[in-house]
Amino acid sequence: MTTSSLRWLLAPLWAAQIFTGAKSFTDNAVLGSERLNRRGLHVWRVKLANRLADSRRARLAGRVPAADREAFARDGFVLKRDFLPPELFRAIASEIETSTAPAREMKQGDAITRRIALDPAALKRMPACAALVASPEFQNLLRYVASYDADPIIYVQTVFAQVDRSAVDPQTSVHADCFHPTMKAWLFLHDVEEDAGPFVYVPGSHRPTPRKLVWERAMSVRASKLDRLSSRGSFRVGAKDLKRMRLPPPQKFAVPANTLVVADTSGFHARGRSERPSTRVEIWAYARRNPFLPWTGLDVWSLKPFKGRQAPLFWAALDRLEKLGLGKSPWRDAGVITAASPPVRK
Repeated sequence: MTTSSLRWLLAPLWAAQIFTGAKSFTDNAVLGSERLNRRGLHVWRVKLANRLADSRRARLAGRVPAADREAFARDGFVLKRDFLPPELFRAIASEIETSTAPAREMKQGDAITRRIALDPAALKRMPACAALVASPEFQNLLRYVASYDADPIIYVQTVFAQVDRSAVDPQTSVHADCFHPTMKAWLFLHDVEEDAGPFVYVPGSHRPTPRKLVWERAMSVRASKLDRLSSRGSFRVGAKDLKRMRLPPPQKFAVPANTLVVADTSGFHARGRSERPSTRVEIWAYARRNPFLPWTGLDVWSLKPFKGRQAPLFWAALDRLEKLGLGKSPWRDAGVITAASPPVRK
């Protein structure tokens, strides 16, 4: 039996993944089928995932102010300046500046991203951060944008830009994370300057408009011929594409400290290019579940034995797979350090 024949033994698994968040066109021959995508498979998944997200958000709508719901529906993000009371914000910034904790780092191009998990162990030592994580205003907005009443994963994140002269950071290309609604959030601990790698978002690009769906279909049909990240389901988009979709240019978020941005990153976004070596520290949150679940809750990670432990368990699983020779974890152990300690190269 040929390798190609053996590969097609995976066909039942590939078919089942149609109803999951699986997004790679190269790892799944059904999702990556040019013939099926010409007939609308990818576009059907996009439309169904968005309909279900709208339904879930409708059930969570009472938890967030109408102004935030309107801003999100229009733009795909909610921006809130002076989000925290000044005393709490100063306490959080002080905790993050002085606290040491286990950290992981990932290098992409000329940038290093460091993450420190705000897990139960860290929050015991950081009461101000714990107050933020437990805040209903914070949690409700994140869950509304995510469209699930489920615990987001929350980190202290540091982005070191231009750490060397290697390839350009791929996160600076405007892209969508995946085909379905998903949530990322940033609470900026320092003023973000326009030339120092600000977050970038294309307002309104989260909506599956007819013009965007035409573009999605075309991308899915030729996915095997696209760049590596696009072919794995994170489509890159150019200025001409945005114009054809009648979308505006990307908006830079050069914002003051204590600004919260919560965005649906199925919309087009990027890490803005930094014109010089820079360091950005923020509290960063993430949530992505199976987009085809009709319910908002029933989240195993909200159960007491697992609550708040997604990040360390994920890192431990990657380490275990690496020890077994099943790949190399991109998240390297950086030791016990502060958020702004110099990057650790491994």
